[in-house]
Amino acid sequence: MSSISQDLADQSVDGYSQPYAAPQSDAEYHPYRAISKAAVTSLAIGLLSFSALVFPELLILPSLGAVLGVIAIRNLRRYPEELTGRIPAMLGLVLCSLLLVGGSALHAAIYATEVPDGYERISYNSLKSAPGKPDFPPGEALALDGKKVFLKGYIHPSVDGMGAIKKFVLVPDLGTCCFGGQPPLTHMIEVSVKSHDVVEYSQRKRRLAGVLHVDRQLKPISGLNGVYYQLDAEHVK
Repeated sequence: MSSISQDLADQSVDGYSQPYAAPQSDAEYHPYRAISKAAVTSLAIGLLSFSALVFPELLILPSLGAVLGVIAIRNLRRYPEELTGRIPAMLGLVLCSLLLVGGSALHAAIYATEVPDGYERISYNSLKSAPGKPDFPPGEALALDGKKVFLKGYIHPSVDGMGAIKKFVLVPDLGTCCFGGQPPLTHMIEVSVKSHDVVEYSQRKRRLAGVLHVDRQLKPISGLNGVYYQLDAEHVK
């Protein structure tokens, strides 16, 4: 009988039929922990946020990334056994915070110093006709006739040639700049470069300063219906 019991025991060992042995301590447990999605997203947004140093409109990116970094760190503290990703969370939070502060300071400094002396900053809101009104220069625009102004915009793709250009149409938004077409009449300015600045067509925003002329009659222009506004640009960047 004893030999039979011994044979059964040997078979159990050979067949890996050993009974379950409980871990001796908690250190033997290795629970699965998911990486925090907020942490990874915060870091990814932080890397994309370098573009905010060029385009102030994108400062929303580091703002969002910093918020996600804070959320990730909070969740990691609340659920240490379920989540991992402290390093990407910290990197994302620090990177987004630095880019948010640095980008905001950079664009604030540019805004404060970009207008040349003697010029008045204006926007296309001063030139556009009101919704539902005829596409004609409003009173605010007519008052700017002959004034030295500073404004920003994009070169319309109707420009003739891809090298250095001395005349082009300026439009207010990137959509019109990229896709062309006929913008509203009060959304266009015919620019004549009077300085020695070298201007080439691109889709980046331009900063211009010069003398604005406002016509009450539409001036014909090649490829478009015409313009009411002309700018003799003395500074182009």
